[in-house]
Amino acid sequence: MNLRSSFILAGIVLALLGGCRSAGIYNVGDAPVVANKTVSMDDVQKAIVRAGTALGWQMKPMEPGLIVGTLNLRNHMAMVNIKYNTSKYSITYKDSSNLDYDGSNIHKNYNGWVQNLDNGIRAQLTAL
Repeated sequence: MNLRSSFILAGIVLALLGGCRSAGIYNVGDAPVVANKTVSMDDVQKAIVRAGTALGWQMKPMEPGLIVGTLNLRNHMAMVNIKYNTSKYSITYKDSSNLDYDGSNIHKNYNGWVQNLDNGIRAQLTAL
């Protein structure tokens, strides 16, 4: 019975570890700015801000070519740098809380949030 209990306990531990929800950080690197017209830096900034705001991100332009986006959901916070120019943009991890970031892995919901932001940015740029 003792050996059987050990196997059951080991199975429970493995199931719990399998339920961990972490993944590598998803960054967007040098995605092309695709629009229906020639765009200015102001056009790109406004499109990025519109996309993030529509998804619940707080978008703060820091300087020309850099926006910091912050998403607060329940007790989680994700922060990204969005660097851009008239031909490309990048979204990179900046900070987080309550997302179990360990230097290389983070809660997998973070990646979905960044992918949604990327999709929103692409849609806003295409609409220009």
